[in-house]
Amino acid sequence: MVPGQIDWAERHHDVALVDETGTLLAKRRITDDAAGYRVLLELLAEHGDTPDDPIPVAIETSHGLLVAALRTGKRRIYAVNPLSAARYRDRHGVSRKKSDPGDALVLANILRTDMHAHRPLPADSDLARAITVLARAQQDAVWHRQQLVNHVRSLPKTFYPAALDAFQGKQHGLARPEARAVLTAAPTPARAAKLSVTQLQAALRRAGRVRGIDTDARRLREIFHGDYSRQPQGVEDAMGHQLAAILVQLDAACRAADELAEAVEESFRKHPDADILLSFPGLGVQLGTRVLAEIGDDRDRFADARARARARALKAYAGSAPITTASGRKKFVGRRFIKNDRLITAGFLWAFAALTNSPGADAHYRRRREAGDWHAQAQRHLFNRLIGQLYHCLQNRQLFDEHHAFTSFSAAPALAA
Repeated sequence: MVPGQIDWAERHHDVALVDETGTLLAKRRITDDAAGYRVLLELLAEHGDTPDDPIPVAIETSHGLLVAALRTGKRRIYAVNPLSAARYRDRHGVSRKKSDPGDALVLANILRTDMHAHRPLPADSDLARAITVLARAQQDAVWHRQQLVNHVRSLPKTFYPAALDAFQGKQHGLARPEARAVLTAAPTPARAAKLSVTQLQAALRRAGRVRGIDTDARRLREIFHGDYSRQPQGVEDAMGHQLAAILVQLDAACRAADELAEAVEESFRKHPDADILLSFPGLGVQLGTRVLAEIGDDRDRFADARARARARALKAYAGSAPITTASGRKKFVGRRFIKNDRLITAGFLWAFAALTNSPGADAHYRRRREAGDWHAQAQRHLFNRLIGQLYHCLQNRQLFDEHHAFTSFSAAPALAA
């Protein structure tokens, strides 16, 4: 089979095709547009590409319109990490020279010699890929929102401590809609002190508050009339302008996160795996979507003849399975540093939430702590078990069963009886 490779760039791509012996058959530079994609497909067809036997392609990215054009049909696309490609480049020369056509040839030879050592892009459904886009966007929006909240929280410490006293003890703190509404109306202590109870009530209503408005408005007025240290008036006004500008960004970030969360839920509930994911303790819609977004719905993604080996591959991909380093007389078993960071982040949240929703998960966690694990180690071990059970349930189209998932825990009461 003729391997093909594409050195990806923003405006153009370099293509190289080699045969089984490594001989260069063709090279071409194509544009990053529909015309360029047609030239690429025509070039592949000239060298034996057919719908039943497509030429595999290696490329240094896993997304974009070029990848979408190549993923039609049965073609295998290999997204090669640029760092791996750089290591392969050193096999052919030590001068450290680099060019786009040369990189294309290196990647083509990667497939020719080591295709078995690389995984093709998973054949996820269009719905699963759409969920991946939405879930990652929503997670990025949440992270961005939190960065702005941290900024809003740190700025009042320097000139407006009453704002922190007014909202910091509440759930979500300064990210609450009423906090943003009140601070937008009064971005400085001087302006806050001038607000009447009626004006505070109006601000709370604009934020969507429907209960306890009178009580909270009077509480806020009392806080804003408290005895606090103040910056000089000119400095205070300047900081108020800064706070108002950040609040505009925070409002936009909160709306984006909320809108993306609604889109995520709508798409997730359409997926056939949604019921299985939601049957697991600790997995709600948003967290379940993040897990589905990272593992996809291609059941052959972690291909192996043995089911247990496939589950281990998923656990390694998630970063929950330990990794062993052995050299001579030394042997060390520790956590993985190369992993899917989004999936392990969701996994820790999942394991933590499962402690209060599953007696078996809680008992498993406590046994690990009693055995000497730190909190993070016990949590990661619990996530490792949960994701293995999720893999089994998805493969067999089964819902989560507490008694089958944690047999040692469920057997304990029976023995005691």
